[in-house]
Amino acid sequence: MLREMVRAFAREEVAPLAREIDREQRFPTESWERAAELGLLGMAAPVEYGGAGLGLTEMCIVAEELSAVCVSTSATVLHQADLVVSRLVRHGSDAQRRRLLPGLCDGSLIGCLAMTEPEAGSDIMSMQTRATPVDGSYLLNGVKTFITNAPVADVALVYAVTGEPGSRSLGLFIVETSRPGLARGKKFTKMGWRGSPTGELVLDDCLVPAENLIGEAGDGRAIMLAGLTTERIVMAAECVGLSQGALDVAVAYPRERRQFGRPIGEFQLIQGKLATMYAETAACRAMVMRAAALADEGRSEELMVFSAACKLMGAEVAMRSTTEAVQVLGGYGYIDEFPVERFMRDAKLMQIGGGTSEIQQHIIARALLKAPAAASL
Repeated sequence: MLREMVRAFAREEVAPLAREIDREQRFPTESWERAAELGLLGMAAPVEYGGAGLGLTEMCIVAEELSAVCVSTSATVLHQADLVVSRLVRHGSDAQRRRLLPGLCDGSLIGCLAMTEPEAGSDIMSMQTRATPVDGSYLLNGVKTFITNAPVADVALVYAVTGEPGSRSLGLFIVETSRPGLARGKKFTKMGWRGSPTGELVLDDCLVPAENLIGEAGDGRAIMLAGLTTERIVMAAECVGLSQGALDVAVAYPRERRQFGRPIGEFQLIQGKLATMYAETAACRAMVMRAAALADEGRSEELMVFSAACKLMGAEVAMRSTTEAVQVLGGYGYIDEFPVERFMRDAKLMQIGGGTSEIQQHIIARALLKAPAAASL
């Protein structure tokens, strides 16, 4: 029932706006408001806070269906639902949840998660943003970059070093974007995900009260690692959606397009592309659903490696499938009359964001060499 509802929303309301928000690089306001009405922004929050009380499996279904028509909309909605709402649900205090979750669930508050820095991407533990204790508060200084929703966010969850310089002790702080000392930096023009705004946050002696610290001052690293695991699974689900969207177009086009006196779908080279796209998409979907089920069962210790495998496989398949879809459509695949060129641009970020494909390979190989049993699930 959830899949059917989200699929109808995606195809009837999100898809007609996808080309426009990509061209104009604008926030998908119409889809955001409708997603809030459908309960998608707060799907992970308990009902008492305005949420739907759903698990990661349902979140992955939403991610797949939205990404099949517009990954920009999916990224914007799922950033709120997973990276912001879920963080507060799992790690926030009751007071923090009561203060923020109702607005985040109904869409009146837009949130963002600020982790990446100019010199801390794959090597995230080298982050330089610091939180210095000052009279019952914290003074935050640093720059965050490549932050989804930063140009439009009302509240940011900001990771900062809480220990001595070079320390691996991190804290996660709630920082309202209206707070003195926080400024929005540049908004980036991107190859893909152009309807999902991305930018910088600059913290310059930004004073944050101690009650805005999520958990304890040294809890940020554990919160971050747990969050990266679910983020990779959700992104893998978005990769499945991208691949499925590309396959849908690539199957429909060869039925109509004729060359040499017959539909190009009758040519075996085209058939081979379609068959491989289908098989790889189905395999990735099975991996994602398995990972989401493990997460919902609380088997997080088994997910560090498998979530990396989901993200790696999903990203590579999304890139291949969208590229092949462009090839199947030929010249028409290269122009924006069909969505596959947008899908291809969107797919590239899947190999970069949330941990590059190379980082996923590193995580997997390191675990296998350290403990061969990690190869089994």
